[in-house]
Amino acid sequence: MWTFLAAEEPASLIVPDSVQKANLAEAVNKIVNMDFSTLFGSLIRESLWILVKVLIALAIYFIGRWLVRRFLRLIDVAMQHRNVDISLRSFTRNTVSAFFTLLLILIVVSTLGVNVTSLIAVASAATLAMGMALSGTAQNFAGGVMILLMKPYRIGDYISAQGQSGTVRDIKLFSTVIATADNQTIYIPNNSIATAIIDNYSTSETRRVDWTVGISYGDDVDVARKAVLSMLAADPRVLSDPAPVVWVAALADSSVNLSIRAWVKNADYWNVFFEHNEQFYKELPKAGINFPFPQMDVHLTKE
Repeated sequence: MWTFLAAEEPASLIVPDSVQKANLAEAVNKIVNMDFSTLFGSLIRESLWILVKVLIALAIYFIGRWLVRRFLRLIDVAMQHRNVDISLRSFTRNTVSAFFTLLLILIVVSTLGVNVTSLIAVASAATLAMGMALSGTAQNFAGGVMILLMKPYRIGDYISAQGQSGTVRDIKLFSTVIATADNQTIYIPNNSIATAIIDNYSTSETRRVDWTVGISYGDDVDVARKAVLSMLAADPRVLSDPAPVVWVAALADSSVNLSIRAWVKNADYWNVFFEHNEQFYKELPKAGINFPFPQMDVHLTKE
């Protein structure tokens, strides 16, 4: 048993002195007998080949940069021709430039003999991680691109969307900025507004103003209609085509509701609406028209 264990012991790693001397002598002999002309010739050939690869890489880089600039100029001209928003033009130009520059650098590095497979893998993983982390931001960006391309509204339009109404002050890549009537500034994410119902009140030059006025039962509807139409006809802001109309809209519990409709320019809408509200209240009683209000009859019985 002990003999077997002794046979399994590993051999000593120490190289005998004679072997070391022999290896040293062999190395010295190779150096002495080396053909230096062949060595220098090989070094020169390798240096020239490296220089050629560097020149080829530089040529690829500068030619590629020239082609990228030409391509960007064509894209910019095409977007200007389609009246694309300047912020989207700038973003597109910078994104395309960064992509092609990175691709050009990878080609140049590959031309120099460097393995770029690992670099591409790392860049892909980093891009995937950033995309997952910025998914909400990416959705807002996509919504901004859709808005800038489809143009459902422009700067200066009065819109209503996502429960907010106001004048569009700015259209950014990630949000739309609107100013409300009381001068509040509201930022709406483009992702939500791009998929929502948008009321744009500025696409047409004219807009219809609607009023509902209740008169008392027993009042003459024709007299009320004539008085309302005369008030509207005296206002130069009210358009004659289409002509204003007054209809009986409903026979309500306490009143006969008149529906009044008139067309005005967009800029005059609110002024006409509020001013005539007040005018109807002041002038219709002069024509014998009464405004009813809810009443309750209480009958007392004595037991």
